[in-house]
Amino acid sequence: MRAVRGIAIGCALFAATVVTRGQSTATPPAAPPAATAAMPTADHILDRYVAAEGGSGTLKRLLSRVMTGTLSVPSMQLSGTVEIHEKAPNRSLGTITINGASYRQGFDGTAGWTDDPANGLRDQTGDELAEARRESDFYHALDLHKLYSKFTLVGKEKVGERDAYVIEAAVPEGGPPEKLYFDVQSGLVLRDSSQRHGPDGVSEFQQDYEDYRDVDGVKLPFTIRQTNEGTLVIITVAEYHHNVPLDDGEFVKPAAE
Repeated sequence: MRAVRGIAIGCALFAATVVTRGQSTATPPAAPPAATAAMPTADHILDRYVAAEGGSGTLKRLLSRVMTGTLSVPSMQLSGTVEIHEKAPNRSLGTITINGASYRQGFDGTAGWTDDPANGLRDQTGDELAEARRESDFYHALDLHKLYSKFTLVGKEKVGERDAYVIEAAVPEGGPPEKLYFDVQSGLVLRDSSQRHGPDGVSEFQQDYEDYRDVDGVKLPFTIRQTNEGTLVIITVAEYHHNVPLDDGEFVKPAAE
């Protein structure tokens, strides 16, 4: 999921912050599993996913990515901007600006940190740090078997109007597995859902990926719908740029003011 999951960095931080303000709505019930026919193996689905994204060779030619776009929170009538910087092998920085307030989340290859108006500048630890480390793997799609301890194909479900294979990915730190939804036809990821840890506890987090387009030989989504405890955040991507020079220092936790 590396080509898309980096979008969660920063956006998840913002979504979690607005949820703590008591603005969440009821989470819609999950769609019932679709009837299963002859099923492929989990490894076959994951291999097909890498190919659908563009293939190992194309993915490895990319060394960095900068994404810019906008976001909106319909239930609160809020809107803002989002910018994600990612650098191989495992550095990331997400920045969201909304109503003049900035929400940042970074990982420098070892340490993770966040900076937002509600909690200030702080270090990530424990399960939250493990999640940030996993999200920040630039070659996430190629490193799935390093990042997760087990994959289990649990069936098929509908994601919107599309059929999706559902794989549970066990996380090394323990706890509930992440659920990954792969389009039966295209092989691309349509949804992922997991628990997210933060200063205010644990929340249920879901991302839906839409409007895939080809960018430098890889398939990337231009619309991402994130749901955190019922609060919907819609990210609309304006541009992706690859192999942009990024200094390692920008991912390091800034000094406290």
